[in-house]
Amino acid sequence: MKHLIFTISLLVLVSCKDNKEQEPITHSDEVENRDDHLNEHHVEAAANVYDNSWTEEIEMDNGEKWQSDLPTNEGVKKLQHTINTQTTSTLADYHKLADLLNEDKNYVIKNCTMQGPAHDNLHVWLHPLIEKIAALTQTESVEDASKLKSSIDENINAYYDYFK
Repeated sequence: MKHLIFTISLLVLVSCKDNKEQEPITHSDEVENRDDHLNEHHVEAAANVYDNSWTEEIEMDNGEKWQSDLPTNEGVKKLQHTINTQTTSTLADYHKLADLLNEDKNYVIKNCTMQGPAHDNLHVWLHPLIEKIAALTQTESVEDASKLKSSIDENINAYYDYFK
């Protein structure tokens, strides 16, 4: 799982730094980069994907919210709209939600122009969201999918606690 997180982090960093030339990260890219030997750690890592411990790592801008760019704010609004409007009662519904959220997340990554500490803190917020969306695409029960959806919703809405 650490390899997956590192790979995702690296891809996100490259995408944001060179967003005009990079293609968005897709779930299939994330899955292809996973090593088979990490599967035994999947259960332990999956439990961590539900939490929002990233809130202990993110920083404020001298007690104020970070200034974000318009494309990032638009992307977050898309994420909110998607999670608030998609009906999810079956596993197929949750997987469709994951695909739509993945598209919205890729919009944020591709269009991000933020730099410096604001950008660094955006990544503290974004990395867990990437993991949660990836986990939602792979979930095999409605119960787990529902927990992930709640955690994703909390993650998305917390954006406005740290960014303006």
